[in-house]
Amino acid sequence: MILELPQKPIFYWRWMKSIVSAHNRHSKLFLCGCVLFFLPLRIEATEAKFTDLLITNNAGQIMVYARVINCFTPDMEAAILAGVPTTFTFFFDFYQERSDWWDKKMARRIIKHTIKYDNVKKNFLLSSTNRQESDTFQTFATAKSAMADLNGVVVYQVNSLEKDGSYYLKMKAKLEQVRLPLHMEGLFFFVSLWDFETDWHKQNVTYQNLTTP
Repeated sequence: MILELPQKPIFYWRWMKSIVSAHNRHSKLFLCGCVLFFLPLRIEATEAKFTDLLITNNAGQIMVYARVINCFTPDMEAAILAGVPTTFTFFFDFYQERSDWWDKKMARRIIKHTIKYDNVKKNFLLSSTNRQESDTFQTFATAKSAMADLNGVVVYQVNSLEKDGSYYLKMKAKLEQVRLPLHMEGLFFFVSLWDFETDWHKQNVTYQNLTTP
């Protein structure tokens, strides 16, 4: 014996269809809102880049001078002014070109710049792994400028280069993951979304360029 389920009236199915359609619309709107919220952060991050690059010979050492622009966002600045320590990491990879094999990595340097605002003394402390002593700045503008500047990073020794060899330097900068104190996690939850990282910047280097006056 087969029992037949009672047929639902047609208005019932129309009602169910309207509920499903409304749910789908709300889900799509929520997804679009998330994309629009996160997209500006990623667009801002992709604009960070190196500029004013100079590679020179100083007392037999290959030294790099450069600046990173567009690396501070308004949210980042607000968190720094609230006392959140922020660190930029710079990578320098020095290679020798080889036509018959993989290019050889001759050296890697990693430099870190960290900025911290002292709300009591009303100044900015900037430390760098490229210097022994920290610097103190009275204005945020000068502190940000020093944070983004690279002044004399030694990457290799000139006398270790082959005179007829071909070399190049690759550089990248990125923001270190921010770890907030417990009392700041609720206030600055958005700092976990900070994500700036430049593309690798490549610059050719030759022995002749470094030794020619």
